[in-house]
Amino acid sequence: MKKIMNKPENYTEDMLRGIYAAHPDMVKYVNDDVHCYCTAKKVPGKVAIITGGGTGHLPLFLGYVGEGLLDGCGVGNVFQSPSAEQIYEISKEVEAGAGILFLYGNYTGDIMNFDMAAELLEMDDIETRSIVGADDVNSHADPAARRGIAGIYFMYKAAGAKAAQMGTLDEVYEAAKLAGDSTRTVGFAFTPCIIPEIGHPNFTLEEDEMAMGMGIHGEPGVWNGPVKTSDELAEESLGTILKDMPVEAGEEVAVLINGLGATSVEELYIFSGSVRKLLDEKGIRVYKTYVGEYATSMEMAGASLSICKLNETLKEYLEYPVHTPFMRI
Repeated sequence: MKKIMNKPENYTEDMLRGIYAAHPDMVKYVNDDVHCYCTAKKVPGKVAIITGGGTGHLPLFLGYVGEGLLDGCGVGNVFQSPSAEQIYEISKEVEAGAGILFLYGNYTGDIMNFDMAAELLEMDDIETRSIVGADDVNSHADPAARRGIAGIYFMYKAAGAKAAQMGTLDEVYEAAKLAGDSTRTVGFAFTPCIIPEIGHPNFTLEEDEMAMGMGIHGEPGVWNGPVKTSDELAEESLGTILKDMPVEAGEEVAVLINGLGATSVEELYIFSGSVRKLLDEKGIRVYKTYVGEYATSMEMAGASLSICKLNETLKEYLEYPVHTPFMRI
């Protein structure tokens, strides 16, 4: 295992201290707990949006905390959920008089801890609502049971924009729901990653083998087999998405091409070109394409494709300016 680090057990804390040192004007921590990550610029009267999840997925989750997006993030150790206590402390810090939206990935530990935090906040008479990202089509036939991966970006963007426009808690929730209902993702992996405290790959793939549908924590996908070409991957990925969420010719979408941590930008653009060719052939209009890293898995090689079916409201949310340590629009 070759990583830039000190002690493996301090991996998350050292990473967080580095972010706080680099961006003290934008983010801070609460009550001396570096895992309680929140914006340094509280806006009175605004709905506060809080997310959370394990380390290892930057810029997901904490990278979306900042102006025009989210207000706080509970940061767990690598691939581990943040605690209910951390979420509660962050909530108390960023709550600004308009209630709190919990917006996070659809994972059991996260759900349990966010629900516990909501119960604690209820005792303080602070109103909360919760919604999860569940965009990973290949993870389950039941949409409610699907994992949340890179497509949660569109939910963050919509909710963040509506909150910044001083929408009510119900309006911010509905903005996130609109984006979530309109987004689907398919991902695939070429290599595993190494969790620092474990020191060895979290699964194995042969040199000429890939995994379609592999989760960002190494969860099994729908098949393992020979590596496919970019065009073949685009055809299968887009086909899976459009079967689950039909998009008609003439309708408009946003496309997100996400690298999983060790995929070159050149490869992501090759894949983007393959996807765009298919969309053009189907007469589906592309409003905007995002290419880069939005939800990674340490140094896993691979990518994901997210499609967000747009209306005028979602287009407005996508254009709303944001400023975080990891993102500017």
